[in-house]
Amino acid sequence: MELHRFIREQMEAILAEWDAFALTITPPGQLSHLALRDHAKQILRAIALDIETYQSSKEQIEKSQGLALDPNVDTTAASIHGALRQENNFSLMQLSAEFRALRATVLRLWLPQVETMSPITVHSMIRFNEAIDQALSESIAAYSESADQTRELFLAILGHDLRAPLATMAASGELLGRPQVPVAKIPEIGARVRRSVKLMNSMVDDLLGYTRTKLGVGIPTVFEAVDLHAMCQSAVDDAGALHPATRFELTMTGALVGTFDSVRVIQMLTNLLKNAAQYGEKGQAVEMYVIGDTDAVMVKVRNYGLAIPENSLQSIFQPLVQLSTEGDDDARSRTSLGLGLYVARETALAHGGTISVESNETDGTTFTVCLPKGD
Repeated sequence: MELHRFIREQMEAILAEWDAFALTITPPGQLSHLALRDHAKQILRAIALDIETYQSSKEQIEKSQGLALDPNVDTTAASIHGALRQENNFSLMQLSAEFRALRATVLRLWLPQVETMSPITVHSMIRFNEAIDQALSESIAAYSESADQTRELFLAILGHDLRAPLATMAASGELLGRPQVPVAKIPEIGARVRRSVKLMNSMVDDLLGYTRTKLGVGIPTVFEAVDLHAMCQSAVDDAGALHPATRFELTMTGALVGTFDSVRVIQMLTNLLKNAAQYGEKGQAVEMYVIGDTDAVMVKVRNYGLAIPENSLQSIFQPLVQLSTEGDDDARSRTSLGLGLYVARETALAHGGTISVESNETDGTTFTVCLPKGD
């Protein structure tokens, strides 16, 4: 059977293997079936069309040298696939592995159907490999461009967000340098400086966690037997220092002793509380419930206000995602890095746990974390 016909007729069998391989390099439950498959069908159709299309010797040489890219390369299925894989935190190695697996799958399924290894068969294999390489090149180019744009956006956001606490600290230093500053004002100025330092420290912690995961190192964790009572209170205190106008209500029940990384858990809980304070309705308390049972600890952080749109629930844990807030007169402390929930998810995963979110206008928005207690 001709290879281009085989690809079209056995499309579902090939796609099933594509799904199976993509699952092995994707965290469980992170991508839906459609997202895993993405533009695979369109990529295979383009490859089949390429194989059966006449190609001159000059065109073959240009393709091998990367000179035959589609003028509309940004809109090809392979390029869109590459950009989407970058947005979904696939590494460049994982993207390349998908095409390597696709190449092997098609040849493994097709070759048993070949009765004789004729010159036509060899030519089809050459054209197929050329088409795979072309698609991979388009994907890598789009992936790299998307990564560059993300990096530039990230640096711009980081520079912008650091200016606010730095400006506060600069103004506070100027005030303290004036001989006529009232003594009664000094504690208030000191509180502003401490709040700015905490905000900057929080941003740096999230940045370090994000960087380590993108480098493939993962968030560093040191597990030890600890009691979550003190850690939860520390998280509430840290969030309260950043959002002094928000009331935080903490309820803890059950046995909360387990094997955790205390530093990472405090960071995770603080990020959830900060997020709740940032997006919650002014005047409404942020609630945190911590429930311990025999094998795990469950944490629920709830705020009230506008519900998160359904389509945003699918991407809220991705880095650099920032939900919009209504009103320009909201003076509550906030940061736009969009890393807090990403780091929270990575911390939960590092503990072998889970994190999820539910949101509606009636019950508010609730983030739920389940952490196994460990040995």
